Amino acid sequence: MKKYIIFLTAFLLIPFATFSQGKEKDSIKENDKPARAAFESSFVIDNPTNEVLSKNALEVMMQHRFGLINGGSNDLAGFWAPSNIRIALAYGIHDRVTIGFGTSKFNRLQDFNWKVALLRQTRSDRIPLSVTYYGNFTIDARKKENFNMIQDRYSFFNQVIIARRFSPKVSFQIAPSVSHYNLVEEGMENDLFSVAIGGRVKISPQTSILIDYSQPITQFDASDLQPKPGFSLGVEFATSAHEFQLMLTNYNGLVPQKNYMLNQYDFFKGDFLIGFNITRIYNF
Repeated sequence: MKKYIIFLTAFLLIPFATFSQGKEKDSIKENDKPARAAFESSFVIDNPTNEVLSKNALEVMMQHRFGLINGGSNDLAGFWAPSNIRIALAYGIHDRVTIGFGTSKFNRLQDFNWKVALLRQTRSDRIPLSVTYYGNFTIDARKKENFNMIQDRYSFFNQVIIARRFSPKVSFQIAPSVSHYNLVEEGMENDLFSVAIGGRVKISPQTSILIDYSQPITQFDASDLQPKPGFSLGVEFATSAHEFQLMLTNYNGLVPQKNYMLNQYDFFKGDFLIGFNITRIYNF
């Protein structure tokens, strides 16, 4: 595990070697505080970020994905097509622990999720990276005739998010993950290993450009069921309490494991859609 962490650390730091040298011990102590947030929001388009809520903070989130832009000639770029919507709440029970619940329109998914900050990047670079664990347990709440057993409704997602704030304007993260479905079609695997890379570049104090790429690794026996990679481009507008993200993406699942396991849209063949995320944070 130690070698694995060292490898991922080196991967993130190769393009941006920013370590300072020769600092005095007293200076390091003065600056040895957590670095400012690498990302403004709890999501970088389709994937969770490393950010957790402060204790007693409540986040209200709405995610919306329209239909495919190339879905039909009378679809108004997907606006008239069936849309997926997720409404979610998250609460900071500790400065390092956030728990949440969300409900999605497609397949009536009910997801219970949690996020734990394991390491936090410091301003002195004594800790050069932030490491956060994200997980969820999701229930498919469609009618019982869709399932033979109650366990067939369950799916799970686990992800380790390794992020770095390289400068006030540039942040990146890499996030290996495993998705699990109790019930899959013949020719699929129950578990899918993947890796995601996401980034943010600020172009003004309130505006950022976002990029998010997700690559499935596990290969299914049925090639026609092999999920397509996810690719998203977006822009984010942020205030002290609100974040609004507008994006083009080929993911419409809104729950990570559904995107990773079941996506058949190819962004580079025109299979993309318009979507947005809106968050509001209340501090108590």
